[in-house]
Amino acid sequence: MKRFLLLLVLLSAVAPGDVRAQQPTAKVPAATFTNPLPVKFGDPYLLQTRGMYYMYGTGGGARNGFAAYQSADLVNWKPLGQVYTSNRETSWGVGAFWAPEVYEVKGKYYLFFSAQWRNNPTNELENFKIGIAVSDNPGGPFVDFSDKPLFDPGYPIIDANVFFDKNGRVYLYYSRCCYKHAVESDIAALARKNGWFKEIEESWVYGIELKPDFSGVIGEPVLLLRPPVSSADKQAEWESRSVTSGEVNRRWTEGSVTFRKDNTYYLMYSANHFGGQNYAVGYATSASPLGPFKKAGNNPVLEKNTGKGGTVTGTGHNSITYSPDGKEMFCVYHARTSATGDERVVFIDRMTVKNGRITVNGPTTVPQRVPSGR
Repeated sequence: MKRFLLLLVLLSAVAPGDVRAQQPTAKVPAATFTNPLPVKFGDPYLLQTRGMYYMYGTGGGARNGFAAYQSADLVNWKPLGQVYTSNRETSWGVGAFWAPEVYEVKGKYYLFFSAQWRNNPTNELENFKIGIAVSDNPGGPFVDFSDKPLFDPGYPIIDANVFFDKNGRVYLYYSRCCYKHAVESDIAALARKNGWFKEIEESWVYGIELKPDFSGVIGEPVLLLRPPVSSADKQAEWESRSVTSGEVNRRWTEGSVTFRKDNTYYLMYSANHFGGQNYAVGYATSASPLGPFKKAGNNPVLEKNTGKGGTVTGTGHNSITYSPDGKEMFCVYHARTSATGDERVVFIDRMTVKNGRITVNGPTTVPQRVPSGR
């Protein structure tokens, strides 16, 4: 009997059709992530530094300032809590803290943000300006760089974005608020004719050179982007949806982000009401950081997908980042879903730039592979 059992053991070890070989091999699923991320931010901005990613945004539980998150892979995010808090007694900003972006310069971290300016002798409802806070660490704490805004162009401004060119020059891009900025256009005439609104206010994107030490600006602001005046302009339809749908009497051009690739400057921007379903992203290109910029023919490159059976609306105010190995480019933006309601949450979707054309592969809500190099 022992010899028989030994023979069975030997045969099972060498037989080509053994039981184990006939069992189906279990497939190990590729690592994936799914939008939206578990981050409740508006206006998300990502900084990659010290081998980590840091995300800053509007809201997220912060009061009189900004909160942040940290990640090693763009997928798993750790809350860092509030990283900047306005000093109610001495800070220039006293409310409406929006759209933070952080930049690393010579070992320091500079947080550019929008806020309501304390100096408001005429009690304007929108008295927004742009300021800076600084820290030795990307996770803060950040403290005010100055006791006043960066500059005052004479109208309310928001949504600072800073671009560092290869020649060492630095540029600030921002949005002039719609507030008290009524503009005549074909859309404004249509709104009056149909009884929608008496006037249409607009926000415009400007650019200006920054002093290298961030102590102020150089020269005068240059108008870069605005909503179309003519309804014959191909951009007019999508950039006017907040008006033509009856949401609000405003057309926005805001939330800009600038980057350079192959000697072309790309200026991405958001149009329509950030609180509505029609918020969407387009872009323009130029051979110079201060324009003139030409809007792209394939705009918008990111918009709601409810018309295609999806659940995502309000896609906008994006920033860009790269995978851990630098091989993939991502669009980072806020949006809403049928599940999240009015709360803005963060999405990260792949984007490509080829032959002067931007493509954003989103919004997605199905599993996708994790960023390369993770």
